[in-house]
Amino acid sequence: MNTQQYMEQLETLDIRMSSLTYTSALMGWDSMTLASKKGVDARSSVIGNMSELFFTSLINDEVKEMLDYLTEHKSELDETIAAKVRLYLKDYNEIMKIPKDEYAAYQALISKSNLAWEEAREKNDFSIFAPYLDQVLKAKKKFVKYRGYEGHPYNTLLDDYEDGLTVEAADEFFSNLKAKIVPLVKRIQAKEAPKNAFLDLTYDISKQKEYSKYMMEVLNFRMDCGCLAESAHPFTMNLSREDVRITTKFYEKDLLSSISSTIHETGHALYEQNISPDFGVSILTSGTSMGIHESQSRLYENNFGRSLPFWHKHYGRLQDLYPEQLGNISVEDFQKSLNTVKPSLIRIDADEVTYPLHVMVRYEMEKMIMSDDVNVDELPRLWNDKYEEYLGVRPETDSDGILQDVHWSEGLFGYFPSYALGSAYASQFEFYMRKDIDVDALLASGDMAPILKWLSEKIHVYGSSKIPSEIIEGATGEKFNPKYFVDYLETKYSAIYDL
Repeated sequence: MNTQQYMEQLETLDIRMSSLTYTSALMGWDSMTLASKKGVDARSSVIGNMSELFFTSLINDEVKEMLDYLTEHKSELDETIAAKVRLYLKDYNEIMKIPKDEYAAYQALISKSNLAWEEAREKNDFSIFAPYLDQVLKAKKKFVKYRGYEGHPYNTLLDDYEDGLTVEAADEFFSNLKAKIVPLVKRIQAKEAPKNAFLDLTYDISKQKEYSKYMMEVLNFRMDCGCLAESAHPFTMNLSREDVRITTKFYEKDLLSSISSTIHETGHALYEQNISPDFGVSILTSGTSMGIHESQSRLYENNFGRSLPFWHKHYGRLQDLYPEQLGNISVEDFQKSLNTVKPSLIRIDADEVTYPLHVMVRYEMEKMIMSDDVNVDELPRLWNDKYEEYLGVRPETDSDGILQDVHWSEGLFGYFPSYALGSAYASQFEFYMRKDIDVDALLASGDMAPILKWLSEKIHVYGSSKIPSEIIEGATGEKFNPKYFVDYLETKYSAIYDL
């Protein structure tokens, strides 16, 4: 066979694998939003069979021969084809050493594990989830051994979500953040906290839903190419750039939770909706890494969505919905309440200063789990100890502690560090964006289109065709530098708290 024939074979593989991924994603969306809980056994069986089909479609001698040939003849390929080869080769190497039956059984387990987590969280009972988590952990550790690793066994999982990330690099990143953030938190806590008793009032959920849809529209989410639903843990699901779905969670006593979650998930969705249409439904039609993806959600949620110019434009609409609760609250007081810095228990509701500490807890836990034989029943206590050490607060319930995140039920070990990396990436992107456009003026006017255009041209359009370092250097002209994040926090919170 020649290069052209192998490229045609790659395209056939891409269509088949992307179709399987699309179908599995659709089943995942259904499972986490509307599906019957009693249907979990049937769903997990189907998911297991789908996973076996995914495995056999990718892991075979014909595909290996094709990938090896195209890798050797990379100079003959255009950028799009070369990117597909790189990604499929990475997927191939990730699962080729895992026995087919174990891979399929694991995917079926995840479906049941997720449902067990939902029940455990609802009932505040870790023991319901513990047996499933134990199975997931054993499978992940076994898979890491199959796949092999250099240095720390956790390195293999970190690389799954952020290309090239290692324990050594993550340790240095978090150590530097902690050295800067902990003193900043102490300086802030020495100041008077914003007065926000109004947040303890009751906020009608139907109006929260109305405002969430309003937020999606003003941020330029294409409503005819997606939707908003509810789930136990907010998430974004990309089926194609014309079908990007987000979820959020509404609480009567927590107005800010739904607002922040909706803006956050819309940031993810905008990334997916603005990937180049030339990629179609393919392996390239998704964000390049979880760190870059989180940079978009954190950028919209924090850098834009907690800023005063943004709320000068959109606060009046919120006051109109809740005149009794917010009618006498100024936009300045509301914006300060959005930026209250206070060590807390729940990651997704944490302020952006203490947020990296929440991620550090999970990073330290996962690093320990992957290197030690940890008894699953001990994990809640270890989690609580870490929270007391890093944030000075101790969870009193499992739901506010180890059960608050969905990730472990889905086997997403190695994912959490990308949240902190995303915040750091976001600050670097914003710094350079401000050199090209007047961000504050645009936020104040409500014209988000130039902001989205900048992000789309620099980041979104490439999908997975470029690796994270290429995206960062292409958008900012330099390598990743966490200093921008520290400077952003120092500048912003010095002004808010008059430090």
